[in-house]
Amino acid sequence: SFRKGAASAVAHWVRELGGDLPPGVRDDVDAIARDGGTPLVVAMSDGADQVSGQQRPRVLGTVHLADVVKPGIADRFAALRRMGIRTVMITGDNRLTAAAIAKEAGVDDYLAEATPEDKLTRIRQEQNAGQLVAMTGDGTNDAPALAAADVGVAMNSGTQAAKEAANMVDLDSDPTKLIDVVAIGKQLLITRGSLTTFSVANDVAKYFAIIPALFVTVFPGLSLLNIMGLASPKSAILAAVIFNAIIIVLLVPLALRGVRYRPMSAQQALRRNLLIYGLGGIIAPFIGIKIIDLLLAVVPGLH
Repeated sequence: SFRKGAASAVAHWVRELGGDLPPGVRDDVDAIARDGGTPLVVAMSDGADQVSGQQRPRVLGTVHLADVVKPGIADRFAALRRMGIRTVMITGDNRLTAAAIAKEAGVDDYLAEATPEDKLTRIRQEQNAGQLVAMTGDGTNDAPALAAADVGVAMNSGTQAAKEAANMVDLDSDPTKLIDVVAIGKQLLITRGSLTTFSVANDVAKYFAIIPALFVTVFPGLSLLNIMGLASPKSAILAAVIFNAIIIVLLVPLALRGVRYRPMSAQQALRRNLLIYGLGGIIAPFIGIKIIDLLLAVVPGLH
């Protein structure tokens, strides 16, 4: 009978039969692993010993499986890092192979010689630490972790168990498709946040412009706040109503198209949102309402 598998597993089987891995095989395993490959040791039982009746193990050699890292994968992981996402590679390969692949791919962390239980444990550890966890995988041994993750993405080329455990299936079987998933989700959130920020700032500016003009006759001291110098209470209200109708129409294309997402941290996105849509929401009403008020000033009966 023949055995093929990880060096540690085959070595355990050989030792159970009273043998051991030859030194040359150990050297081959280490060399392949350091090169970023996956070493598989092949052994066989050479029949039963006539005296003891036990099988005699014999190690035949080592198979070198080359793990090919897709071109541009390091750039994709760098894009995830700019989004504020930490990438962790979880693999059943030995530590030397995992370290070499992790360095070439540019991941932030890795877990080697992982069993399905190890993958599930790592997912739960990250979640218990307050992290939102996304998991991609294609094998049956990935299914528990895919089911436990907040977002599970199975590869279309993967097993049925992985597809059923995941939240979604990537038809392109690209592990970095999470970038697109995250980008779409962040674009939706940023668009909603931008429109909300602009709306709140817009309302504050409108009320700040209108209220002094409305109540200046009752409270003359409010004239100091009438920095826009609106012509009359009637024109102030009408100008605000017209401006509000115009700005809603102008915001519809932005809401449909969405605010363009750029990879950045949450703090950078918040500062950009406040600077563009918060400050813009304050300035736009002052300019727009004043222009409309000037146009209404020539209409009879509004003074």
